[in-house]
Amino acid sequence: MIGRFLGLAAGITVVSVGVAGVAGRSARDAAGAPTAETRDDGNWTTEPRKSGWSSGSGSKPSGGEVRLDRSGDSHFYADTEVGGTNIRMMVDSGASIVALTRRDAEAIGIDVDGLPVSGMAQTAGGDVPMRTVMLDSVEVGGIEVRGVQAAVVDADMGVSLLGQSFLSKLDAVNVEGDTMTLR
Repeated sequence: MIGRFLGLAAGITVVSVGVAGVAGRSARDAAGAPTAETRDDGNWTTEPRKSGWSSGSGSKPSGGEVRLDRSGDSHFYADTEVGGTNIRMMVDSGASIVALTRRDAEAIGIDVDGLPVSGMAQTAGGDVPMRTVMLDSVEVGGIEVRGVQAAVVDADMGVSLLGQSFLSKLDAVNVEGDTMTLR
């Protein structure tokens, strides 16, 4: 009984991490802050970060480190490069793999409709179809990981997630205060 409860609690926690980023943006939407829909500078997840966003873009100090500043919504975001395309992702250590929005997947040249549905992703809004794909490489601030498993999630996540299929291949992921360091 306790095991089932803990499993359910862990599942809810994993899903809520991704949803919290969307909810945080929704709260700012109500306050009149720019959103992906209201900004006129294109796809905010596939273009390099422009000034005005509250989260850090990450920097690469010597020694192969990338430092990310905590965003105003309490999450960490990384400007990644996938297939030569810049994609802004929320770092989600609770996600087992990199989860791409349909929009981001199509921006890097993935024919989403040509991929078979390979399973279901559990989200706060219910189960949604997902399609798995292997990314040649994902790069964050000069740290490149090759052969990264990913899933295209057919749900309105709002932002792609940088999950464990990338993070687990790093030497270290540390959070101290409002700074996340990737090595």
